[in-house]
Amino acid sequence: MNRKELYQAILQKGSYLCVGLDTDMSRIPKHLLGEKDPILEFNKQIINATKDLCVAYKPNVAFYEAQGSRGWRSLERTMDLIPESHFTIADAKRGDIGNTSRMYAKAFFENMNFDAVTVAPYMGVDSVAPFLEFENKWVILLALTSNKGSKDFQFTAQEDEQPLYEKVMRRAQEWGNPENLMFVTGATQSAHIAKIREIAPDNFLLVPGVGAQGGSLHGVSMPGLNGHGGLLVNSSRGIIYAGDGEDFAVKAREAALTIKKEMSALLNQRYVTGN
Repeated sequence: MNRKELYQAILQKGSYLCVGLDTDMSRIPKHLLGEKDPILEFNKQIINATKDLCVAYKPNVAFYEAQGSRGWRSLERTMDLIPESHFTIADAKRGDIGNTSRMYAKAFFENMNFDAVTVAPYMGVDSVAPFLEFENKWVILLALTSNKGSKDFQFTAQEDEQPLYEKVMRRAQEWGNPENLMFVTGATQSAHIAKIREIAPDNFLLVPGVGAQGGSLHGVSMPGLNGHGGLLVNSSRGIIYAGDGEDFAVKAREAALTIKKEMSALLNQRYVTGN
């Protein structure tokens, strides 16, 4: 999916919601545990309940890897359930020397047909470039994350007094462009999104941390939305674990609908009123 198609999907649905499929076996409702593939059945019901409210899905690969080969099969089958109209993100946080990154890229882009993969920038250009070689595929580079440990390195100032996350974003734009490069910006870092938009005015931002992590949708949307959408806001636990009974999918839909309605209002404010 290219940038124009993603923007059109956002406008058509009045939503820039990404549903994170962080499917944890220990949190799957008990009545599904007797299924042949509980993870797949859980994901199927979540997708069916939310697909008209979101534009993207983001499976966190760790939750599938933890189940070994069975988990990988669940992930592959989950990809078959996601409509082609939706943007798909492998939340894998890969990044290694060039030949290894190339294999990671082939795994997620060719074998599993994800639209995007999250990539760690620490090893530099040769660890990121192989992901950027695939047409109509995206790198989503870690920039300023939501977790507590982000303060350990990401705000460290260099000799030029430029925080490390800013330096990463500026350098990465020499490698990719707004058609194939997004940045991860945590919702709990909303105070910095105006600065991030100054550094990367045209790139999409993937914003996790709304919901269970306490990020504000309004706080990230006002400075984050740009002339072509420019935002994918992810909610994982706040949606998929909104309920833990037999009506878990109904509860997930209710949680997603609440976010989608706020997004529609914010999009209307941004693109109709021009504020």
